[in-house]
Amino acid sequence: MQVPVEDIVVKKRIRRDFGDISSLAESMKRLGQLNPIVINRKNILIAGGRRLEAARHLGWRTVNAVVADVSDPLVTLEMEVEENIMRRDFSPEETAEASRRIYRLRNPGFFRRMLRAIAGFFKRSFGIKG
Repeated sequence: MQVPVEDIVVKKRIRRDFGDISSLAESMKRLGQLNPIVINRKNILIAGGRRLEAARHLGWRTVNAVVADVSDPLVTLEMEVEENIMRRDFSPEETAEASRRIYRLRNPGFFRRMLRAIAGFFKRSFGIKG
């Protein structure tokens, strides 16, 4: 659900240093908000402080949020901590593979461009559609 940014209450949190928000904000600007923030029924932020800060940085009026039906301070704290530590970054090999695949998709090879050009030539020459 979409929640107005100004309605979200941020209380004392474990993470105090958001780090560089500009790269996350750029990602959100380009691709949208990929993961919702988590709030409770009183609109108190449980998880997603960096996403919320990036949305504010972008001037967004609303963010996508999931409402968790929790009021227990212990569970709320556990959810904040879990979201931040129970994730795994890509390994260096996985990061390199992702970079290679993105590069190939953005920059098709010489032979692929030549094949497209030849196919286009024959389609135009023989009036082939599609």
